[in-house]
Amino acid sequence: MTWFKPCAAPAVAAALAGCALLAPSPPPPPAPAFELLGRVAVSHDGRAFTSGVRWQHTAERDELWLLTPTGQALAHIVGDAGGATFTGSDRSEHKAADIGSLTHRALGWEMPVTQLAWWVQGEAAPGAVVQAVERDSQGRLAALEQDGWRVAYVYDSEGAREGRLRRLELSGESQVLRLVIDGWQRGGEPR
Repeated sequence: MTWFKPCAAPAVAAALAGCALLAPSPPPPPAPAFELLGRVAVSHDGRAFTSGVRWQHTAERDELWLLTPTGQALAHIVGDAGGATFTGSDRSEHKAADIGSLTHRALGWEMPVTQLAWWVQGEAAPGAVVQAVERDSQGRLAALEQDGWRVAYVYDSEGAREGRLRRLELSGESQVLRLVIDGWQRGGEPR
């Protein structure tokens, strides 16, 4: 029994340290608020989808409208801590835990809104492993690999929007999503 006491303290310490490793980490912070207007084109499983998009993002909620060229709503998507709801132009409704799984269920392709809220602002999403980063000559993100997505960035090179993010291309497992940004506001300021 003399060996028990010297071994007991390190064993208890190791067990407690193991429990600390299993404790959940706090969720990552939400991306800063913005409103975005643009266009989205998706290629998935041999099919294609295109529409206009209006996206309002706040810390508590994401609200997206997928629009026809004349501005009529094809779909209205709302997501918050309680889940996500998709309402089609025919008033059909779909619900899911988050917008990514909701768009996959309702449209057949995923829109990873939680990460995309960071990616459209030229940043990696916090709380997730970044597999690769490429920067351009000005230090801006040119490409990013995170959460199974490869994100390529294109910036405007002339005019009033020079240097601002113009387009993102997300390549996932079986889809490519292109988001063209026609205009947006962040923190109340036009960008």
